[in-house]
Amino acid sequence: MSDVEVWSVIILLGVATFIARSSFWLVGHHINLPKRVQEALRYAPACALAAIIVPDLMLANGEIDVAISNPRLVAGLAATAFFLVKRNMLLTIFFGMAVYTYIRLGL
Repeated sequence: MSDVEVWSVIILLGVATFIARSSFWLVGHHINLPKRVQEALRYAPACALAAIIVPDLMLANGEIDVAISNPRLVAGLAATAFFLVKRNMLLTIFFGMAVYTYIRLGL
């Protein structure tokens, strides 16, 4: 590919991204979503976060590992329990990483 083609692709992809993302701002106030759809969209961030975190906790070396020997899974479960008790996200992150480091290093 020549430099012109590469820059053309970069610019066109940038324009396409801008149009896709700004369309909600430009016409969003003219479109009314049904109440049921609005209620369902409230759960989208939690679902996206779960879709990112759960596979990372349950996979080890490309295979599903749901054993107690999986340090990421154990640390994730410990962090979840900690959050349910304390309700503090920053402390939960520190606690989960401390548990993970402790298990991984075998202290």
